[in-house]
Amino acid sequence: MHKQKKSDEFLIRAKQLIPGGIFGHYKYAVRREGPKFFSKAKDAYFWDIDGNKYIDLICGWGPMILGYNNPIIDKAAQDQYSLGNTVSIASPVMIELAETLVDTIDIAEWALFGKNGGDSTQLAVMISRQETGRKKVLKINDGYHGANGWMQKKGSPGTIYSDNSEVLSISWNSIEEFDSIISENENEIACFISSPFHHPTSQDNVLPEKGYWEHIQKVCNSKNIILIVDDVRTGFRIDLAGSNNAYNFSPDLVCLGKAIANGYPISALVGKNYLKEAANKVYFSGTQFFNSAPMAAALATINELKKIDAISIMNNHGEVLREKMISMAKSYGFNLKVTGVPSMPYFKIESNDQQLHSRWVDACLANGIYMTSYHNHFLSAVHLEKEIDLIVNLASKAFEQVTQE
Repeated sequence: MHKQKKSDEFLIRAKQLIPGGIFGHYKYAVRREGPKFFSKAKDAYFWDIDGNKYIDLICGWGPMILGYNNPIIDKAAQDQYSLGNTVSIASPVMIELAETLVDTIDIAEWALFGKNGGDSTQLAVMISRQETGRKKVLKINDGYHGANGWMQKKGSPGTIYSDNSEVLSISWNSIEEFDSIISENENEIACFISSPFHHPTSQDNVLPEKGYWEHIQKVCNSKNIILIVDDVRTGFRIDLAGSNNAYNFSPDLVCLGKAIANGYPISALVGKNYLKEAANKVYFSGTQFFNSAPMAAALATINELKKIDAISIMNNHGEVLREKMISMAKSYGFNLKVTGVPSMPYFKIESNDQQLHSRWVDACLANGIYMTSYHNHFLSAVHLEKEIDLIVNLASKAFEQVTQE
């Protein structure tokens, strides 16, 4: 088991100044035997402040796609930093990045930039409302599109009824529910927002059924409902031209973030030309939206992903990981279910013992795999054969420990 002495001391210190000690999404991943603060990171690994090394299956919660401290991406960002980052006017690199996105993402005819995925989804909804003159947003049950008030569940701390009173929600993969709610809210729904496949927390990830997206697109087009794909997690890990290409449909807006700049803070919204005027009318901004160094990093990241065919690397190694993990778990008498796409696996031990999966994940953490029990994981282009074998070996040790409890 890894020692966590310094981590625990720093957490106590943090709690004196920061509500909860660790804020936001990361606080749910903090475990007694797991790391709390990192000291350094490189390629597919990071080290905590106690000196423990981890093979990282969370990849910064999605942004790391080309390896921590990738020299190509870091040089692009640093070269731009030397010229200026946050300046009173924009850098031409913004135009170059927009051009690259339009050339790369198949539906993209324009691009706007923010900082987080939630910026992109918020802007997408605002543009949809401006374009259609309608209020309602349709989403999937347990679908996550950021921490904005309209996205949070009713009764969430700090929210009020009006925050999400115009949000409708339906089951994933249910054409019947989709058609029903459209007919019940005729001419009231501005947009339908969804990830290309369903990746909720603490549940198996589910791919779209055959014909699902084709039907959704046909209905949205006929009813003047803006179709938004939230590609914040999935973007650049399934298809560089947009994850919708894997499922044969063409959305109106695509929200991008996380892996777009290998960890530098930037997000983007791209869309079709008929929404360009509505996008121009909507006011949405932030002081740091025009940082030029993250834009340079994003430009370098997209070019490098293309150059090395990163999609194939991640999905090929993801397939190997899935097969080896399932086989290894079976050798210990466990049924490990792996769902989602190969580059974003969600692991779940199927058992009558509800706590078994959490115990195994805790044992994986203690042995040096950074993962969670409730969230999909991420592979990067630097999770190669050596890393896959290491993950399987460490996970095997964790299974051995769980069987001896």
